[in-house]
Amino acid sequence: MKVVSTNISEGKTILWREKEVITGIYKYPVDEPIFLDTEDVKEDHVIDRRYHGGVDKACYLYSLNHYEFWKEKYPDLEWNYGMFGENLTVDGFDEHSIKIGAIYTLGDATVQISRPRQPCYKLGIRFGNQGIIKQFIDSLLSGVYVRVLEPGLVKVGQEFTIKKEHANGISIAELNTLMFHYDKEIHRELLKRALDDDLVSDSDKKYLKKHPIQ
Repeated sequence: MKVVSTNISEGKTILWREKEVITGIYKYPVDEPIFLDTEDVKEDHVIDRRYHGGVDKACYLYSLNHYEFWKEKYPDLEWNYGMFGENLTVDGFDEHSIKIGAIYTLGDATVQISRPRQPCYKLGIRFGNQGIIKQFIDSLLSGVYVRVLEPGLVKVGQEFTIKKEHANGISIAELNTLMFHYDKEIHRELLKRALDDDLVSDSDKKYLKKHPIQ
Protein backbone atom coordinates (compact mmCIF):
# COMPACT_ATOMS: atom_id res chain seq x y z
CA MET A 1 0.00 0.00 0.00
CA LYS A 2 1.30 3.42 -0.90
CA VAL A 3 0.47 7.04 -0.05
CA VAL A 4 -0.75 8.85 -3.18
CA SER A 5 -1.81 12.15 -1.61
CA THR A 6 -1.29 14.16 1.58
CA ASN A 7 -4.24 16.44 2.35
CA ILE A 8 -5.01 19.19 4.84
CA SER A 9 -7.69 21.84 5.34
CA GLU A 10 -7.64 25.55 6.07
CA GLY A 11 -11.14 25.35 7.53
CA LYS A 12 -14.27 26.51 5.72
CA THR A 13 -17.49 28.21 6.86
CA ILE A 14 -20.65 26.45 5.70
CA LEU A 15 -24.35 27.05 6.31
CA TRP A 16 -26.26 24.29 8.10
CA ARG A 17 -29.87 24.77 9.20
CA GLU A 18 -29.49 28.54 8.91
CA LYS A 19 -26.41 28.60 11.11
CA GLU A 20 -22.79 29.18 10.15
CA VAL A 21 -20.53 26.22 10.97
CA ILE A 22 -16.78 25.91 10.44
CA THR A 23 -15.58 22.56 9.13
CA GLY A 24 -12.28 20.92 8.26
CA ILE A 25 -13.76 18.41 5.81
CA TYR A 26 -12.72 20.43 2.76
CA LYS A 27 -9.23 18.98 2.48
CA TYR A 28 -6.97 19.42 -0.55
CA PRO A 29 -3.64 17.91 -1.60
CA VAL A 30 -0.44 19.63 -0.53
CA ASP A 31 3.01 19.23 -2.07
CA GLU A 32 4.92 18.93 1.18
CA PRO A 33 4.96 16.07 3.72
CA ILE A 34 2.53 16.21 6.62
CA PHE A 35 3.45 15.54 10.25
CA LEU A 36 1.39 12.97 12.15
CA ASP A 37 1.32 13.88 15.84
CA THR A 38 -0.34 11.99 18.68
CA GLU A 39 -3.66 13.89 18.54
CA ASP A 40 -3.80 15.45 15.08
CA VAL A 41 -1.98 16.28 11.88
CA LYS A 42 0.13 19.41 12.21
CA GLU A 43 -1.09 22.41 10.19
CA ASP A 44 -4.45 20.71 9.60
CA HIS A 45 -7.53 22.44 10.98
CA VAL A 46 -9.40 20.21 13.41
CA ILE A 47 -12.45 22.27 14.25
CA ASP A 48 -14.76 20.27 16.53
CA ARG A 49 -12.62 18.17 18.86
CA ARG A 50 -15.64 16.46 20.35
CA TYR A 51 -15.77 14.36 17.18
CA HIS A 52 -12.42 14.88 15.42
CA GLY A 53 -8.81 14.62 16.46
CA GLY A 54 -7.64 13.10 19.72
CA VAL A 55 -5.67 9.93 20.39
CA ASP A 56 -8.11 7.56 18.66
CA LYS A 57 -8.68 9.89 15.67
CA ALA A 58 -5.28 11.46 15.15
CA CYS A 59 -5.23 10.90 11.38
CA TYR A 60 -7.79 9.71 8.83
CA LEU A 61 -6.95 7.45 5.85
CA TYR A 62 -9.09 6.69 2.81
CA SER A 63 -8.50 4.35 -0.10
CA LEU A 64 -7.69 5.56 -3.59
CA ASN A 65 -9.41 2.40 -4.83
CA HIS A 66 -12.81 3.61 -3.62
CA TYR A 67 -12.77 6.83 -5.61
CA GLU A 68 -14.10 5.28 -8.84
CA PHE A 69 -17.07 3.81 -6.94
CA TRP A 70 -18.06 7.27 -5.70
CA LYS A 71 -17.26 9.07 -8.95
CA GLU A 72 -19.85 6.90 -10.69
CA LYS A 73 -22.46 8.04 -8.17
CA TYR A 74 -21.40 11.70 -8.21
CA PRO A 75 -19.97 12.35 -11.69
CA ASP A 76 -20.70 16.07 -11.68
CA LEU A 77 -18.56 16.93 -8.66
CA GLU A 78 -15.17 18.58 -9.03
CA TRP A 79 -13.02 15.73 -7.74
CA ASN A 80 -9.73 15.93 -5.87
CA TYR A 81 -7.95 13.78 -3.30
CA GLY A 82 -9.12 14.62 0.22
CA MET A 83 -12.79 14.59 -0.86
CA PHE A 84 -13.76 12.43 2.12
CA GLY A 85 -11.87 14.58 4.60
CA GLU A 86 -8.92 12.19 4.65
CA ASN A 87 -5.43 13.36 5.54
CA LEU A 88 -3.90 10.50 3.55
CA THR A 89 -5.18 8.89 0.36
CA VAL A 90 -3.71 5.39 0.20
CA ASP A 91 -3.55 3.03 -2.79
CA GLY A 92 -4.43 -0.61 -2.06
CA PHE A 93 -6.24 -0.01 1.22
CA ASP A 94 -9.08 -2.51 1.89
CA GLU A 95 -11.42 -2.36 4.91
CA HIS A 96 -12.07 -6.10 4.68
CA SER A 97 -8.45 -7.06 5.32
CA ILE A 98 -7.14 -4.38 7.68
CA LYS A 99 -7.83 -5.13 11.34
CA ILE A 100 -8.52 -2.89 14.30
CA GLY A 101 -5.41 -2.89 16.51
CA ALA A 102 -2.90 -3.78 13.79
CA ILE A 103 0.27 -1.66 13.77
CA TYR A 104 1.75 -0.17 10.58
CA THR A 105 4.72 1.92 9.56
CA LEU A 106 3.59 5.00 7.65
CA GLY A 107 6.46 7.12 6.41
CA ASP A 108 8.49 8.06 9.48
CA ALA A 109 5.51 7.40 11.78
CA THR A 110 4.18 4.26 13.43
CA VAL A 111 0.39 4.02 13.64
CA GLN A 112 -2.26 1.65 14.96
CA ILE A 113 -5.64 1.06 13.32
CA SER A 114 -8.18 2.46 15.77
CA ARG A 115 -11.67 3.28 14.45
CA PRO A 116 -13.76 3.33 11.28
CA ARG A 117 -15.22 6.63 10.10
CA GLN A 118 -18.82 7.40 11.03
CA PRO A 119 -20.11 10.06 8.61
CA CYS A 120 -22.08 13.15 9.62
CA TYR A 121 -23.99 15.89 7.82
CA LYS A 122 -20.74 17.63 6.81
CA LEU A 123 -19.97 14.82 4.36
CA GLY A 124 -23.42 15.41 2.91
CA ILE A 125 -22.66 19.10 2.47
CA ARG A 126 -19.30 18.29 0.87
CA PHE A 127 -21.07 16.08 -1.70
CA GLY A 128 -24.15 18.27 -2.05
CA ASN A 129 -26.41 15.40 -1.03
CA GLN A 130 -27.24 14.19 2.48
CA GLY A 131 -28.12 10.83 0.92
CA ILE A 132 -24.42 10.01 0.80
CA ILE A 133 -24.45 9.35 4.55
CA LYS A 134 -26.58 6.22 4.14
CA GLN A 135 -24.69 5.26 0.98
CA PHE A 136 -21.40 5.62 2.85
CA ILE A 137 -22.60 3.45 5.74
CA ASP A 138 -24.08 0.79 3.45
CA SER A 139 -20.94 0.60 1.32
CA LEU A 140 -18.67 -0.36 4.28
CA LEU A 141 -16.05 1.83 2.54
CA SER A 142 -15.46 3.89 5.65
CA GLY A 143 -11.75 4.51 5.64
CA VAL A 144 -10.07 4.41 9.02
CA TYR A 145 -8.67 6.52 11.82
CA VAL A 146 -5.32 5.67 13.35
CA ARG A 147 -3.60 6.17 16.67
CA VAL A 148 -0.11 7.62 16.23
CA LEU A 149 2.26 5.55 18.35
CA GLU A 150 5.40 7.24 17.02
CA PRO A 151 4.95 10.69 15.43
CA GLY A 152 6.62 11.43 12.13
CA LEU A 153 6.49 12.90 8.65
CA VAL A 154 4.60 11.22 5.81
CA LYS A 155 5.00 12.10 2.14
CA VAL A 156 3.61 10.95 -1.19
CA GLY A 157 5.14 7.70 -2.42
CA GLN A 158 5.88 6.24 0.99
CA GLU A 159 4.59 2.83 1.97
CA PHE A 160 1.87 1.88 4.44
CA THR A 161 3.31 -1.40 5.70
CA ILE A 162 2.20 -3.92 8.32
CA LYS A 163 4.53 -4.06 11.33
CA LYS A 164 2.49 -6.10 13.80
CA GLU A 165 -0.75 -7.92 13.00
CA HIS A 166 -3.55 -8.17 15.54
CA ALA A 167 -4.16 -11.85 14.89
CA ASN A 168 -7.53 -12.19 16.62
CA GLY A 169 -8.75 -8.73 15.78
CA ILE A 170 -11.78 -7.87 13.67
CA SER A 171 -11.57 -6.03 10.39
CA ILE A 172 -12.74 -2.48 9.78
CA ALA A 173 -15.55 -3.84 7.59
CA GLU A 174 -16.62 -6.25 10.35
CA LEU A 175 -16.77 -3.46 12.92
CA ASN A 176 -18.82 -1.34 10.51
CA THR A 177 -21.17 -4.30 10.02
CA LEU A 178 -21.61 -4.66 13.77
CA MET A 179 -22.36 -0.97 14.15
CA PHE A 180 -24.82 -0.47 11.35
CA HIS A 181 -26.01 -3.86 10.06
CA TYR A 182 -26.13 -6.02 13.17
CA ASP A 183 -28.18 -9.20 13.09
CA LYS A 184 -28.01 -11.13 16.35
CA GLU A 185 -28.58 -14.45 14.59
CA ILE A 186 -25.61 -13.88 12.29
CA HIS A 187 -23.24 -11.59 14.17
CA ARG A 188 -23.59 -12.67 17.81
CA GLU A 189 -20.14 -14.29 18.07
CA LEU A 190 -18.48 -11.46 16.17
CA LEU A 191 -20.03 -8.98 18.59
CA LYS A 192 -18.62 -10.92 21.56
CA ARG A 193 -15.17 -10.85 19.97
CA ALA A 194 -15.35 -7.10 19.48
CA LEU A 195 -16.50 -6.44 23.04
CA ASP A 196 -13.70 -8.64 24.41
CA ASP A 197 -11.02 -6.95 22.31
CA ASP A 198 -8.95 -4.45 24.32
CA LEU A 199 -7.96 -2.62 21.11
CA VAL A 200 -11.51 -1.77 20.04
CA SER A 201 -12.07 1.78 21.32
CA ASP A 202 -14.25 2.44 24.37
CA SER A 203 -16.44 4.73 22.27
CA ASP A 204 -17.13 1.99 19.73
CA LYS A 205 -17.78 -0.54 22.47
CA LYS A 206 -20.31 1.82 24.04
CA TYR A 207 -22.15 1.85 20.73
CA LEU A 208 -21.93 -1.92 20.32
CA LYS A 209 -23.32 -2.58 23.79
CA LYS A 210 -26.68 -1.30 22.56
CA HIS A 211 -27.05 -4.51 20.51
CA PRO A 212 -28.67 -7.62 21.99
CA ILE A 213 -26.36 -10.63 22.31
CA GLN A 214 -28.90 -13.19 23.53
